[in-house]
Amino acid sequence: MKLNVTIRTQDDVLIVHCQGKIVYREDAASLSDKIVLLLPDARKLVLDLSCVEMIDSAGLGELVVLYVWAQAKGNSIKLAGPDKRIRELLELTNLASVFPIHSTLDEALFSWSDSQAA
Repeated sequence: MKLNVTIRTQDDVLIVHCQGKIVYREDAASLSDKIVLLLPDARKLVLDLSCVEMIDSAGLGELVVLYVWAQAKGNSIKLAGPDKRIRELLELTNLASVFPIHSTLDEALFSWSDSQAA
């Protein structure tokens, strides 16, 4: 299934819901292309991976690019809802030490409100 991306805002968090595959060429690049346009206005961003079927090295590379861009702008990105295989891939590639990863979208959103209360 080709990557489908929907974007919405909840409170001050931009939520990017990904559905399908984040793989070589257009799909991986289209994710970055969409998000890079939003970064100037999105201090907090959650990539909802709960409906991602597959991610390959190109997709992982795009996640790293997004992370670097976000850091350069002073923004932060969290990942939410990756399935077991994708989470294991993130751990295997050490990206789990780079991105905050949450089991659900709600957990990712709550983590920001929780950190503001502290």
